[in-house]
Amino acid sequence: MKVILVNGSPKEKGCTYRALSEVSAELNKNGIDTEIFHIGAEPLSGCMGCGGCSKTGECVFGDAVNRFAELAAQADGFVFGSPVHYAAASGALTSFLDRAFYSAGGKMRGKVGASVVSCRRGGASAAFDQMNKYFTINSMPVVSSQYWNQVHGNTPEEVEQDLEGLQTMRTLAKNMAWLLKCIELGKRSGITVPEQEAKVKTNFIR
Repeated sequence: MKVILVNGSPKEKGCTYRALSEVSAELNKNGIDTEIFHIGAEPLSGCMGCGGCSKTGECVFGDAVNRFAELAAQADGFVFGSPVHYAAASGALTSFLDRAFYSAGGKMRGKVGASVVSCRRGGASAAFDQMNKYFTINSMPVVSSQYWNQVHGNTPEEVEQDLEGLQTMRTLAKNMAWLLKCIELGKRSGITVPEQEAKVKTNFIR
């Protein structure tokens, strides 16, 4: 079993990475393979709603989103991490998530998901809530912890001092490993992801 941890910070080895590393290490201790995927510092376009992905199976922009989608097909779970910018996920990660879920949501449906946020002081719960909505619109079980999945600090060294935050990361990893193993046992018993009905869309403006 494998979990992809997505670092949505422009800083490859900053506070968000420190939080994800704590999750990754604990997952490894529990027998789960991991890979940390950095979205990079290059500008990421938002979704244009062009519908091109429905024809080609991938986003029309050949960037980190398509590279992630290739990994997502083989993964069993996901942790998306972001710094808090104006009480929200980073602009780059928001664009990344919009496009990844629109073009490759089928590769993640039925797989477990979790989000992690890193902030200097405030806005963590708002960003955390924003990111979790991607899972709940895509039929993904959301993994919980002992508190909201957040760490505090302005530098990775300061995050080291947030003992509660790091413990929250480890508890998240333990819960994710447990859920992944339960799902795997279910598959071996013939229990599969629920069959999806054809979507019904109700427009409120006639």
